Amino acid sequence: MVVILNGQDVDISEGISVLELLSIKDISPETVVVERNKEIVPSDAFAETVLNDGDHLEVLRFVGGG
Repeated sequence: MVVILNGQDVDISEGISVLELLSIKDISPETVVVERNKEIVPSDAFAETVLNDGDHLEVLRFVGGG
């Protein structure tokens, strides 16, 4: 199935969670905010939020500095 991650089509297996996708993409879940279909996914729900074909995801990284 295909999800759109930050504007790019990504082929994933069925039943993948947000947490698993972040792991596949080597993204630390502690450093990002994930928006799925224009709704923020709480970080404590990453593991149980299963992705569906056609989901639109935006992953925003925290950036420090001044």
